[in-house]
Amino acid sequence: IKKNCCGCYACYNTCPKDAISIENDFEGFKYPLVDTERCIDCHLCEKVCPVINVEPEIANQNQKGYLLQIKDDDIRKHSTSGGAFTAIASWIIKQGGVVFGAALDNENYEVHHRYTESLDGLEQFRISKYVQSHVDDCFIKVKKFLREGRWVCFSGTPCQIEGLYHYLRKKQYEKLILVDVVCYGIPSPGVFKDYMQWKQKEIGGKFKRILFREKILSYNYTSFSVYNEDPKKNYHKGVESEQFMRSFFSNINVRPSCYDCRFKKRYRVSDFTIWDCYDVKAFSLNFDENGTNRMLVHTAKGEQILDEIRHDVRLEGYNDIDYFIEDEIAMTESVPMNSRRELFFADYRSLRMPELM
Repeated sequence: IKKNCCGCYACYNTCPKDAISIENDFEGFKYPLVDTERCIDCHLCEKVCPVINVEPEIANQNQKGYLLQIKDDDIRKHSTSGGAFTAIASWIIKQGGVVFGAALDNENYEVHHRYTESLDGLEQFRISKYVQSHVDDCFIKVKKFLREGRWVCFSGTPCQIEGLYHYLRKKQYEKLILVDVVCYGIPSPGVFKDYMQWKQKEIGGKFKRILFREKILSYNYTSFSVYNEDPKKNYHKGVESEQFMRSFFSNINVRPSCYDCRFKKRYRVSDFTIWDCYDVKAFSLNFDENGTNRMLVHTAKGEQILDEIRHDVRLEGYNDIDYFIEDEIAMTESVPMNSRRELFFADYRSLRMPELM
């Protein structure tokens, strides 16, 4: 049942016989496909599935909340929020570690998880990507680096984080740092790719950079920007008029599992949960309005990392966690399904992209 697959790639990474491939369905989402001739019925794929084995939510009395801004204003300018991920990831790199994150390929219009061992490499992971990323074989690489004794930071959506957690068979690696983001839901990678190919033909030129949530007008305004080799053909639109963004936020092209997400919860298996703080003045008068992260720290290891980066960030603790997360509905509630979703994907299969949009 498709609503029971979040597309985390845990099964793909764990299969000892490479009997699982990841294939597109007619909605443009990726799902595992089992080669029954190669399968040996070891059931490892079932044992690592985060949906089958979803972690129960257990209250964590040591959970703490923080507001955070990275002090490097250039990094913050080019981050979606306050630069919390870069601050954490930079510390990992400086320990000789490895950082995994989602990177957008501006030529193929696909988002893939990759890793970097350099501070410069962190740039590709900044800025939100409103498309599901393909994890590929990154879980295998994470385990390899951990066994070599290196620090590893893995960032992703909550389902990807629990996918990795179960792939590692819940083993508590001392040097593994997990960072999840509060996720609204995941739109179709296939629809996004087809949409961008249409836009490229419509606009012309060559696309250099695609940015979701760029702070071109205001941190509090959701926009979509495409930078072209010909600056006259740069494309900037807000969420109220940009068609792909409208399709996403109208909940019409979201992955089936997102309508009943098993990972919407306050207490998580990650070390850090990070998200936006648009109305920062409602929480503190000590921060400007050019981008701030709210952060939940779930583990003692997360607190230790936060203490290590304290000199690189502006940081303020927040004690009333209930109020701290109250307005962030996406943390605990699944996105509602648009009643016209089935019709949308029927049209996706039969119409040209400009007609669909």
